[in-house]
Amino acid sequence: MPLYRVLEDEFTWTGRRKKDPALSMRRILVHSSSNATGQTKARNKKLARAREDLEKIQRNLGTRHYPDAKKVADTVAVIATKRRVTAYLHTDIGTSPDGKPILTWHFDQEAIDTEAAVDGWYALLTNLPADQATPAQVLLHYKGQGAVERRSHVKGPFAIAPMFLQSNRRIAAPITVICLALLVYCLIERQVRQALGDQRTMHGLHPGSNQAARPTGELILTALSDLRMRSGTATSPPVVLVSEGIQAQLLDILDVDPTRPRWLDTRFPMCERHS
Repeated sequence: MPLYRVLEDEFTWTGRRKKDPALSMRRILVHSSSNATGQTKARNKKLARAREDLEKIQRNLGTRHYPDAKKVADTVAVIATKRRVTAYLHTDIGTSPDGKPILTWHFDQEAIDTEAAVDGWYALLTNLPADQATPAQVLLHYKGQGAVERRSHVKGPFAIAPMFLQSNRRIAAPITVICLALLVYCLIERQVRQALGDQRTMHGLHPGSNQAARPTGELILTALSDLRMRSGTATSPPVVLVSEGIQAQLLDILDVDPTRPRWLDTRFPMCERHS
């Protein structure tokens, strides 16, 4: 389990132009033990791979693969970029009296240690005053952003057809509709999960299976997707057909009266349930 340490200071953000006002914000410095471990492992891995590549060059100096100093220098440059060790790698490339290329190299341990000293650290900026959020609470807010982003991402769960608009201003309207749809989608899921409490799962959400599953917005709407309305006649009003079981249970949890659906209004006041 990762451990976190937080420190706080003040950060002043100056604009690019002289007339831009300076903005003072709280800066929360966070150290994550898991991030530090991951960064250390990643650095050791790239150093090891770069070391293997450079030792391979040294073993083949003067062969057809590395016939001269220029070829060696070009290959070393590629390795340094590919393995991302440019900041640490020091090389000395030359030519021996007999015309054979020479390569000596080492990693700058001081540069490695300097980078390692900040492993696991990152900064968060916030305009929340200290009396509204402590540094630890700011970190918790930041860690919760994943849930917010999952709830507001446009690429799913709705399939959106391409739209070609005449101006950028017209993008606001469809984006607003999409965000409202996502909001309703999430509120439906939230209400059902809260109603279940510690039970957490429901039976019948998966079509053709009575296996218990945790309700998601997609499963809930799928279970309700086959609601049908029987057309009315001159002597009988239209009827919405609600199957007993999962559909009736979900409508009850969502506080939807199947006999008075809002979208039918008073023109279609009657519904019935069927098994």
